[in-house]
Amino acid sequence: LFLAVCAVGIGGTFQYGYNVSIINAPTQHIHKFLNETWSSRYHKELNPDLLTFLWSVIASIFSLGGLCGALIGGSMAIRLGRKGALLMNNVIAILASILMGISFPTGLFELLIAGRFLIGINSGVGLCVQPLYIGEFAPKHLRGGLAMGTSIFLTGGILTGQIIGLRELLGGEEHWPLLLSSSCIPALAQLLFLPWFPESPRYLLIDRGDELSCAKALKRFHGSSEYRREMEDIQRECFALDGEKPKKPWQLFTDRGVRWQLITVIVMTMGQQLSGINAIYFYATYVFEQAGILAEKIPYVTLGTGVCECVTALSCGLLIDYVGRRYLIIGGYLLMTLWCTVLTFSLTYQELYSWVPYMSMTCVFAFILSFGLGPGGITNTLTAELFVQSSRPAAYMIAGTVSWISFFTVGMLFPFIVNGLKQYCFVVFLLECFFVAAFIFLIIPETKNKSFLEIKKEFHKLNYGRNA
Repeated sequence: LFLAVCAVGIGGTFQYGYNVSIINAPTQHIHKFLNETWSSRYHKELNPDLLTFLWSVIASIFSLGGLCGALIGGSMAIRLGRKGALLMNNVIAILASILMGISFPTGLFELLIAGRFLIGINSGVGLCVQPLYIGEFAPKHLRGGLAMGTSIFLTGGILTGQIIGLRELLGGEEHWPLLLSSSCIPALAQLLFLPWFPESPRYLLIDRGDELSCAKALKRFHGSSEYRREMEDIQRECFALDGEKPKKPWQLFTDRGVRWQLITVIVMTMGQQLSGINAIYFYATYVFEQAGILAEKIPYVTLGTGVCECVTALSCGLLIDYVGRRYLIIGGYLLMTLWCTVLTFSLTYQELYSWVPYMSMTCVFAFILSFGLGPGGITNTLTAELFVQSSRPAAYMIAGTVSWISFFTVGMLFPFIVNGLKQYCFVVFLLECFFVAAFIFLIIPETKNKSFLEIKKEFHKLNYGRNA
């Protein structure tokens, strides 16, 4: 099971974290490339406004690709299987790496834009299919811990990108095309290792009706002595679904039986993206400067934020099946509310006392730790658990779409929010964090050690009224 999570994660959410992270290091080098390419092609200087626009396109087209990936990820998982979709997804990543790698020697910045779009599609599909696959082959008593592999590899990708992007490695001017094309390495690793593992047992029995292959897959994943309990659980779910075909995303919106599950997933996904984590990273450099850290040392201090995320993802993975989902995610949001409050005060009085910048610095790391302990890790896990087999791929398509739209919206509106509200932007985020914590407390039942059918029954009264 552990090796399966590693084989799935290296080409899945690792790619998302890695490609979000590596684009920061070569910003100035790409600006220079755009200027030189434009001058040699059109024999005139590139207008600064047009340069800003082209850079914005290169940075943000990743989000548009992610949205497209989320929209096709569920369909790929249904048609090709969970494993088949992930393997096919690596072809997109390799093509993207080639395009980004040859953009500099060919002098075609358009290839860089196309490559970023394709790697966005790859990340969107990976974010959709990886937790779907892991959630379906994991035994219910380990489902939370194994599903945290999604967050562990995502944060691992961010940290790896931060390290590889240092100027001593591939962050220098001459190496940036190699940096952007290095995302082919995780893709090749997954193409090498993932074929050794079986397809999702639930997909084989419920979607394909192949009981023999399902039993073989369960024996590989759970061992020949332990697989029968999981087999019985899958058969019960298959009987309850009674041949129901996988649903389309728009069908979930009209299905009263999943109304509150869907509302929950949308609120949690938006809450994760709009929680203020982007604001924290935006303010991190300013906070570190105010604490007296030299500008050239800040990239190394920023590595600490990546280490924080990795540590909390691992901690959450160890705790989730003991503490439960509710306590961790509610606790995470409430702690984020607290740190937003403290950070608002410390940024307001930054100049007043010499120790205040260090409090701000502590808040940055504490917020990241709180995010990783709850919202960062458990959101994807709960999306897998709240739906039965026929609804799960469509639910991930909806969650992915909401996530990428929120990600893009934050990227577009965030500079205006910061310019308008300054440090008081954290008041908006603390209210949002508190609202999501209250919603989860009132609506979501604990899903620890429960089958997908048992979780569905928990929501039955919410969906159909108390007398149902």
